[in-house]
Amino acid sequence: MIIRIWQGWTKPENADAYEKLLKTRIWPEIRAKGIPGLLRIELFRLETPNETEFMTLFRFDNMDSVRLMTGGAAETAYVPECARLVLSRFDHTARHFQTTG
Repeated sequence: MIIRIWQGWTKPENADAYEKLLKTRIWPEIRAKGIPGLLRIELFRLETPNETEFMTLFRFDNMDSVRLMTGGAAETAYVPECARLVLSRFDHTARHFQTTG
């Protein structure tokens, strides 16, 4: 199994809007693609005084499934324009870990 990790940050006042955008628009659009091997999507949120950090964790069967989501290079971050409008900064690449047991 492949774990794809990506992080983005918002101003505290944009955090709820970004989380809602992920859950009601971006993730449904990804799921609608019917990517074989996409097993699960998880969201982690960390509040700090100056910003809110989000970490997404995607679980895939293999790297081919990751490439189907990104449209090519597996490391390329998937950040639609609507998300860029509320994020203050974000990773431009994602990291991929293989589970070992």
